[in-house]
Amino acid sequence: MQNEDWFLDPEGTKSWQSGDITVTEEDKRVLRTLGEEVAAIASLPVQAETASKWSTLNGLGRVKPMVWMSDIPWHEMDVDGELRLQTKSRWSRYHEWELRKLMYQWNHMRADMVMESAVYSPLVVHSSGVGLAEDVDIAMTDEANSVVSRHFNIQIHDEADLEKIKIPVVTHDTDSSLAQYQQLHDIFSGLLDVKTRGVNGFAFWVAPWDQLIRAWGVQEALIDLYDRPELVHKAIGRLVDAYLIALDQFEQQNLLTLNSGYNRIGSGGLGYTNELPQPDYDPGRVRAKDLWGFSAAQIFSDVSPRMHWEFALQYEIRWLSRFGLNYYGCCDPLHRKMDILERIPNLRKVSMSPWVQVDEAVANVGDRYVFSYKPNPAGFSEATWHLDAAKHELETVLTKARAHGCVVEVIMKDISTLRYEPQRLWEWSEMAAEVTQRFAD
Repeated sequence: MQNEDWFLDPEGTKSWQSGDITVTEEDKRVLRTLGEEVAAIASLPVQAETASKWSTLNGLGRVKPMVWMSDIPWHEMDVDGELRLQTKSRWSRYHEWELRKLMYQWNHMRADMVMESAVYSPLVVHSSGVGLAEDVDIAMTDEANSVVSRHFNIQIHDEADLEKIKIPVVTHDTDSSLAQYQQLHDIFSGLLDVKTRGVNGFAFWVAPWDQLIRAWGVQEALIDLYDRPELVHKAIGRLVDAYLIALDQFEQQNLLTLNSGYNRIGSGGLGYTNELPQPDYDPGRVRAKDLWGFSAAQIFSDVSPRMHWEFALQYEIRWLSRFGLNYYGCCDPLHRKMDILERIPNLRKVSMSPWVQVDEAVANVGDRYVFSYKPNPAGFSEATWHLDAAKHELETVLTKARAHGCVVEVIMKDISTLRYEPQRLWEWSEMAAEVTQRFAD
């Protein structure tokens, strides 16, 4: 069963209660040592240079294709104990893990990451949820891997079941937020800035259909687009209403945080931009329009543009219209849907998954939006790793994108396994850095 706070917290960021925040003197020593390493790297001039390049790309300026990696199978990545935790308390181990991942990525698969001289203290925000917690049967091939196969047990059969979609109630545990901030400040004082982080653009991955099909069933939902369209309209409308009311609560309780810096945006890269927050921004109160927004309808990959608009996008736009800039899409092939995506207010980035027809995609996106290209990660799972094939794929796509003036980011994601050979991703990162540099304008 999935936590009802899923749309606040899709990556498992821990919402610590004040009683959980314990740290020994030895834990503090370990964390502070890691903080010193991060601070030294964060002070390098390359950090500001790379952040500036991301900002240029996000403004549709001419810059080399920027490279980012996510959805990494961290349980397969340890080499020589680099990711082995040394702290004891659960709270300390969580923060040690975050710092060790940063250092590991910098040392082995840097690409275009940016190391900030900061550690983030998340606000402890709770939601009563939208009422559609997963009810699933799970099959797995590797107990250490969080990527599993799911069979969704259907919860929505008829109109009466739409009452299961609830309006969230959002609350903030101010005592726990303050306790965590004070503890982090005590540990990292003089090394790293401790910044509070509330709800930002990725912390609530709002793709209504990603949630709805978990309760409706994939095949059942797609059939009902034809058989029971009115029921589908009522369901998606009710769900988006719930998200919007939650967003109102985030704003009213001042729980939003800017995501125009070192934040992954949607299913793409970093959010550095000079266009956010808005000119009338009040640093004491962040609004949705000061943020990047995101949505997607991955289950609509083979649904026509007309039906995609009718049953998904016109509802998603109600959400996206609240934000200053927007990213759309994930694994869905969108190369033939640009005509409807153009209706999204402030659209800036469009996902171009491994399943797009590249020739059509580069022509249809052109230089109007960031072409958020997703190379196929399947090669990492093969018995033999073929780096040359991955290089040829990337060079081919970038050559075609250049011909149409595309502004490109390269996002390697959804890496289910590396067959416990992390060097495969190291090699891909090094290759991608070399190839994209050759396409610098």
